[in-house]
Amino acid sequence: MKLKVPPPLILIVAVTFTYAAASWFPGLTFDFPGQFVLAAILFFLGLVPDILALLTFVRRKTTVNPMAPQETSALVTDGIYRISRNPMYLGLLFLLIAASLYFSSFMSILIIPAFVAYLTEFQIKPEEEILKQKFGEPYENYLRKVRRWV
Repeated sequence: MKLKVPPPLILIVAVTFTYAAASWFPGLTFDFPGQFVLAAILFFLGLVPDILALLTFVRRKTTVNPMAPQETSALVTDGIYRISRNPMYLGLLFLLIAASLYFSSFMSILIIPAFVAYLTEFQIKPEEEILKQKFGEPYENYLRKVRRWV
């Protein structure tokens, strides 16, 4: 199975939609005290799982390329992967939420779940199938222990 769209590109598209929604529908925006501080905090919180996951993959000498899960050389279940099976995608979700707050778009109520649904269906589930074939029972056990997102 060939995955077609890199997840960071999906994030860029979702952030672009969020920005466009705020620009095109200014009546559907919001404003509250501390909004931009919260957006900044969520942005940095989004970087944390991405960086931790990347460092774990590098330490285990396996691929970080989400488009080629078949090239995975090690089943990574330690570090941040004890909390989430997809911390990199979780980090992207936090970045999208931060952008949604920054751009003040109520349309994010639609964009954020669409982002999660798209990544789950077209990235995570295909990855899981490849990893099941590659790692078998150890991966099946991991699936039972750790949730897909959080």
